[in-house]
Amino acid sequence: MAPASRGAATTSSEGALSGAGLFTLLLGAALPLIDFFIVNVALPTMDRDLDAGPAVLELIVAGYGVAYAVLLVLGGRLGDSFGRRRLFLAGMAAFGLTSLACGLAPDAWSLVAARIAQGASAALMLPQVLATIHASTSGSRRARALSMYGATAGLSMVAGQILGGVLVAADIAGTGWRAVFLVNVPVALIGLVLALRTVPATRSDRPAPVDVPGTVLLAVSLITLMVPLAEGRAAGWPLWTWLLLGAFPFVATAFYVIERRADRAEQAARSSVEGGGGRRAGLTPLLPPSLFALPGLRRGLPMLLPFSIGFGGFMFVIAVALQQGLRFGPVAAGLALAPMAAAFFVASLMGPRLVGRYGSRVVTTGGLLQAVGLGLLMLAVARDWPDLSLAGLLPGVALAGFGQGLQLPVLIRIVLAEVPAERAGVGSGVMVTTQQSSLALGVATLGSLFLALAPSAGMGDALVITLAAQLAAVALTVLLSLRLPRVVA
Repeated sequence: MAPASRGAATTSSEGALSGAGLFTLLLGAALPLIDFFIVNVALPTMDRDLDAGPAVLELIVAGYGVAYAVLLVLGGRLGDSFGRRRLFLAGMAAFGLTSLACGLAPDAWSLVAARIAQGASAALMLPQVLATIHASTSGSRRARALSMYGATAGLSMVAGQILGGVLVAADIAGTGWRAVFLVNVPVALIGLVLALRTVPATRSDRPAPVDVPGTVLLAVSLITLMVPLAEGRAAGWPLWTWLLLGAFPFVATAFYVIERRADRAEQAARSSVEGGGGRRAGLTPLLPPSLFALPGLRRGLPMLLPFSIGFGGFMFVIAVALQQGLRFGPVAAGLALAPMAAAFFVASLMGPRLVGRYGSRVVTTGGLLQAVGLGLLMLAVARDWPDLSLAGLLPGVALAGFGQGLQLPVLIRIVLAEVPAERAGVGSGVMVTTQQSSLALGVATLGSLFLALAPSAGMGDALVITLAAQLAAVALTVLLSLRLPRVVA
């Protein structure tokens, strides 16, 4: 197990996590993920109402994702320092206010700014969920809570798209697409009331200061990678996109070198103190490389990359293909994914018992089933486009959803199970940053591939090719799953 970081040796907690408290935390976990996907089916109406254009529409999606991903690890560190319930409450309140700003945005650029602020508020709230679970549960209760978090995460990503379609079509009081943001306001208010009553206050007894160089370099690394990939195609790949992409490996390397140096110095200083040398530890790194000594995190986190890239890209591409290619309305485009959500839910309920019997091979099986589901979907598109019906989509999306439901909850449990409570904020921030960055990269890469191919190849062929690219990512997750620890804690 990785050593505890200086300034985070112990964690204080006001009571264990109740069932109501877990429900409240999962509500807070669901909101940011729902809002990442809820806009997908609303983009056509946003374009018409705001005269946004492709580049600004992609910023509405990417601005949220980039701000969210960039600030997640910092959000986890701040929770360790100032109290996780306090940051959860602040993030929930800010999420409600920024959602209101999105819903009332008078023009496209105001919506982009509000979405960036909404992503930042989500980054304050979400890391506190997993950190609080770690700090206030143990043993089988923690395993169950992590499994429920994983199930909530997967369901939220699918449900967001379904809910978006229903809200846009309902056009409540003439709000149209604005309802996909305004619906968050009462939910956030309910979450605030529940959190004050049910979420235990936890924090590090000796919080570490913010690693300013690490925070800046991590932010710049993610921006130089994600912004040009998200905006490059719509902007026509101008020079600045290539300059940012060229800078990414250098900034990322600088981040790793500085974090490794700080981590080694911190461990050496701690050893000196324990040996009676009296030296004081230096800066605690934002992302300690020693954390990757944990087998579950070291082997599970790389698998989360291709899984989330494929998931994020699929949800974006299927929304565009169904609405623009098959002329489905927003409700039909959302409901096309209902079998995926139902199958994911069933698989997530079965997962804990299957893991107890078969261990991490459940994840491998889930990947294989997802691959078969994608294959069925490719065959249906190739055979029936442009006359593809909801019934034709059902077998593929249902089987893919079942496979994903066997993977994601178990994978999250594996990644976080061995993270010590005193590093809960950092560990959860690393995991969620990886997931969120990968979801955004999936939209940027697979989405750009689909949109680039559609004008020349047609949407049907473009969708088949994009699904084939996702299938390659699923094959990688299956191979990586063979390296997971066989026994799941």
